[in-house]
Amino acid sequence: MNTPFVHLHTHSHYSLLNALASPEALIARVKEQGGVAVALTDLDAMYGAIAFYQAAHEAEIKPIIGLDVHVAPEHRTLKRARVDKHAWRLTLLAENNAGYQNLLKLSSLGFLEGFYYTARIDDELLEQYHGGLIALSGGLNGEIPTLLQRGDRDKATKKALMYRELFGKENFFLELVHRPDDVEQDRTNNVLKELSADTGIPLVATSDSYYLDADDHEGLETLHCIQKGRTLEEQRRMTGDIIDLSLKHPEVIARAFADVPEAIENTVKIADRCNVSLSLFQNYLPHVDVPEGKSENEYLREVCEVGLNKRYGAIDGEVKERFEYEFGIIANMGFASYFLIVYDFVRYAKEHGILVGPGRGSAAGSIIAYALNITDIDPLKYGLLFERFLNPDRVSMPDIDMDFADTRRAEVLNYVRSKYGSDHVAGIITFGTMMPRAAVRDAARVLGLTFGQADRIAKLIPPPVQGRHMPLK
Repeated sequence: MNTPFVHLHTHSHYSLLNALASPEALIARVKEQGGVAVALTDLDAMYGAIAFYQAAHEAEIKPIIGLDVHVAPEHRTLKRARVDKHAWRLTLLAENNAGYQNLLKLSSLGFLEGFYYTARIDDELLEQYHGGLIALSGGLNGEIPTLLQRGDRDKATKKALMYRELFGKENFFLELVHRPDDVEQDRTNNVLKELSADTGIPLVATSDSYYLDADDHEGLETLHCIQKGRTLEEQRRMTGDIIDLSLKHPEVIARAFADVPEAIENTVKIADRCNVSLSLFQNYLPHVDVPEGKSENEYLREVCEVGLNKRYGAIDGEVKERFEYEFGIIANMGFASYFLIVYDFVRYAKEHGILVGPGRGSAAGSIIAYALNITDIDPLKYGLLFERFLNPDRVSMPDIDMDFADTRRAEVLNYVRSKYGSDHVAGIITFGTMMPRAAVRDAARVLGLTFGQADRIAKLIPPPVQGRHMPLK
């Protein structure tokens, strides 16, 4: 690449309704620009981190995992509309695996403890989880740039020095954002340069991008309209001039900050320092206590045999053949502990009078799940296939869907946390892809069409083929 520069502040469509590009598209554009590294700093959430990490490695681009957080002006738990509806932006980058873990903690706590219009953290959490992180002061909505815009130089200086003390002298930077034709951003950049000269805090240049090409701005406007329930006309009347938030070419940014070449050079230095290594596609099952002198496989067999005798009366013929077949696969794939864990918390629930569903999904095809009382459906009676649940030719973790009474589900979760450790229990999220008809209806509303007009257009689109996804690109 002609210009040594690394994008350290970018957003993907995992900044929900706030950005357009997929992590894969972002990586492709950076490679097209001649880049060797790029950071993904989505708003408040780490949803796109793994997809970004994988796509970057496939493209031989160095991934830098980051987060664009909202910092509450007071405490994260305060919910006073006049004060705390607003939150300052701060850009965080993981320098190492410890930093990556801290990003996960900050993001989770922002949603669990600080959510108020948006997920928020505060300086208290940053004091606890700043290790392994490099921080940038953020764009115009950062606290330091905002204070400078207001003319409060002393308070901005105090905050900048506080962050330098917190993150470390080499780990905090004043962020210059390239926004063509944005007078306020240019003015703020100039004051940030003066603040850097006064304090010795280094500068770094970014693009703070939300889409790839300049003409994608209407797509971002549309997302904002969907988010706020406005039409495009209302949105433009309220926001005024359109600011280019595209991913600028490195040479464009280098020319814009030719007077402070160190701001460009620091992007490369930061990228060189950021080295997160994730171990993907490995199973990290918690330790399972088994009787002394027995292995997990031996104990699983013992418990299963007891269960099969209760279910069938004897272990012979088709029952024995099916059991040995399933047990051999489970033992060879190293999943005995998984079944013992599920067996344990289902047993706990039933012993404590917590309603448990009879089983659903592919797990109902396992005679071992049936023997362990995890499911109550006889796979032999109904001709259910084990291979739909677990297949040695497609190595993946078994996935048993369990249903517990809503009113007592928390008791089961607390039991699992207390026995196997909270670090082995996690919530999961499912993203639903917007289907073409729904997307057309949203777009029509944003454009000001009536419900009837939108409905007629949407119905011209054929429904998705059963069992296939047709996401809009």
